[in-house]
Amino acid sequence: MSAFMTIDAVTLHGIIKQDNLVLIDVRNDDEVARGVIQGAQHIPLASLPQLFDKLSKKSSIVFYCHSGVRSAHAASYLAEQDYKDVYNLAGGIIAWANAGYTFSALK
Repeated sequence: MSAFMTIDAVTLHGIIKQDNLVLIDVRNDDEVARGVIQGAQHIPLASLPQLFDKLSKKSSIVFYCHSGVRSAHAASYLAEQDYKDVYNLAGGIIAWANAGYTFSALK
């Protein structure tokens, strides 16, 4: 069975600038309007089945949401599609904020 890995906010902050890292926010539009982790792409969870094949299997893919529940579903789905380097941000954007990191507007 394919599985994804969990990553914490401090670890993510340390690797976020890596070239092969793809950060995906799976929250709803109204949530994303409040700010995203810099560099994130927005793919709402409901759209993932239609859009996942645009993601490179060579990339490290990190999903996040508000608290980590929806992004765990997204990470699990991608792992089932035979993606190997898939992560869920434990605690979501709440954990990111609690670690003292900032947000930016979606580009």
